Amino acid sequence: MSLQTLTERISTLVGQDSGLDATVKFDTDEGFIFVDTKQVPHVVSNEDHDADCTLKISTKNALKMLDGDLNPMTAFMMGKLKIDGDMGIAMKIAQTFGS
Repeated sequence: MSLQTLTERISTLVGQDSGLDATVKFDTDEGFIFVDTKQVPHVVSNEDHDADCTLKISTKNALKMLDGDLNPMTAFMMGKLKIDGDMGIAMKIAQTFGS
């Protein structure tokens, strides 16, 4: 599992204009992925910036969520996913991952 693979997958998933209009940071065991969907086209980087919502999850579990092998709500309930910040944004991200 690699941070680069996860970064590329998230970049593809959010695309150029997702309509999310928020900043999200994935805090993984391998580093950070910062997603700024307030800008069009969206900016995805591995920098550590303040975000509207921070999702703390292992790279392995994040990739499982993207593959549909781990439900975001289940991950949250099991403590595999921790959320800090705007819960509404976290729910929108969960829907994006689930599609």
